[in-house]
Amino acid sequence: MSRMDVFPYPSGCASPPSPSVGDGYLCQCADSVVPLVTTRHSPTSGLMALKKPESNGLSAGNDCGLNGDNCRPFADATFAFKCSGSCADTLVLNPYPVGDEEVVYQPLVIGGPANSTAEPIYRADSFICEAAIHAGVVSNIKGGCGVALLKGSQTQFPASYSNGIQSIDFEAEFPKSYTFLSGLSSDCGVVDMRWPLLGVTVAFTTVLSIFVGSPPVFFFSIFTMLFVHVGFVSDKPNIMDWSALSSLMVARFLPACFVAFVFYRYAARRTLTGLTAQLEKTILWLGGAWVGSLNNYTFKGIPIQRLTPHDIQAQPGAVVALIIIVLLIFFVALGQIYYLRLERRFRRYLALYAGMGAFLVFCVALPTLNLRIHHYILAMLFIPGTSMQTRPSLLYQGLLLGLFINGVARWGFDSILQTSAALFSGGPQYSMLPNITTLASPELPYVHFSWDWPPQGYDGLSLLVNDVERYRWYIGEGNNSFTWRATRHQPRQREFFRFAYMRASQSADYTQAGIWEANGTWMDFPNSGR
Repeated sequence: MSRMDVFPYPSGCASPPSPSVGDGYLCQCADSVVPLVTTRHSPTSGLMALKKPESNGLSAGNDCGLNGDNCRPFADATFAFKCSGSCADTLVLNPYPVGDEEVVYQPLVIGGPANSTAEPIYRADSFICEAAIHAGVVSNIKGGCGVALLKGSQTQFPASYSNGIQSIDFEAEFPKSYTFLSGLSSDCGVVDMRWPLLGVTVAFTTVLSIFVGSPPVFFFSIFTMLFVHVGFVSDKPNIMDWSALSSLMVARFLPACFVAFVFYRYAARRTLTGLTAQLEKTILWLGGAWVGSLNNYTFKGIPIQRLTPHDIQAQPGAVVALIIIVLLIFFVALGQIYYLRLERRFRRYLALYAGMGAFLVFCVALPTLNLRIHHYILAMLFIPGTSMQTRPSLLYQGLLLGLFINGVARWGFDSILQTSAALFSGGPQYSMLPNITTLASPELPYVHFSWDWPPQGYDGLSLLVNDVERYRWYIGEGNNSFTWRATRHQPRQREFFRFAYMRASQSADYTQAGIWEANGTWMDFPNSGR
């Protein structure tokens, strides 16, 4: 078949072992279109961007090689894709450079239609499902299918707001772009089963809660059903192959059962034993468990994506949200302390939480590791303090158990201690930045760069022009300077330049963008470099 052939949508959306452009397809929410390799975000994906996505963010570096040649083809290829519902919620979590801007905590959609009647064209590193929603090809509520067509080099990617998504403007050349073939989009039989299955599971767990009086039967039945619902329906990992997903869920469920036994043995048994108020148990404990289990919906408005100092400082509204959460936890803790004192168990729990606090302080003090408080860790910390039979404890215990279930079923037992590379995968490495000297003038048809010798540990330098690697220099390969001449476009456009040291072919952090304006004037690299 030729690359322009349109391929049918595969049932089940399971990609072939080695998809190639023209006979592959996409089944996911995020990530982007098109080189020849699969993405990290969804192992079954057949599409990728001109830059390779890493984790939930994208690696804004030189992975595609000089001139992006490792990520060809650039044009005249089609790709069928299939998107699930709620794809517009996928955000870039690490700063991602687009020209002289950094995109973070928003959908990565670069470009769109120039006007209401123009064909929408997107830069190739745009998340394809969010671009399809922006273009009106698929619905964010139901998802859908379509066919992407590679359009090659474009010089304008205008910003626009459409279907709840604000796209990003990029006024420079980029060698790879895509649009959507009209008349080939559909719902492709996509049926969003999340809400019907939620109704069935809520109804079943409600009946179970009302009519089952045995604490262990109730607790472990609810735990199992919520775990299965989260892992396979409401917040499943980005794995489309049913066998692989089932294997992963079993691997996560068995150790989660051990933790659940500890929860029951030392907290839930005391809360549930002898409880005859079945309706209150259902509303407070089971209701709280559902709220926690569905926290990707119930708490998605809280502007805290990761509970780390870096993210809290960087994300708008995160500091205020954290203050409110800490105050709420403080007042809840006061109430629980009151009940523990009434039961004469306060000293025992004070010693327990003092030990937990000392352990966390020790983790913070470790010099090469970062403390990462996942929401399953929060549940493990606070559930012991709910081991009394009161209405507030019913609510808190159910909520915390739901958070534990969601955290483990979706993400697994991620470490409480992480290296900076693991914590900010795809984000800044906080490496040394090149010191660049620039010679530019409106009278000159070129801009000349020179740089200091790389420090120890680096052996080269990489140059991105308009977010694509255009030049590499290594020690021993000529002078440490380079001249970039004006592009062929008339009239000329702005061009964005960013430099980074290299170890072999791997780039360190890039500087912020220096800008060569269309009139030939030069805007130097910001002092911070980042």
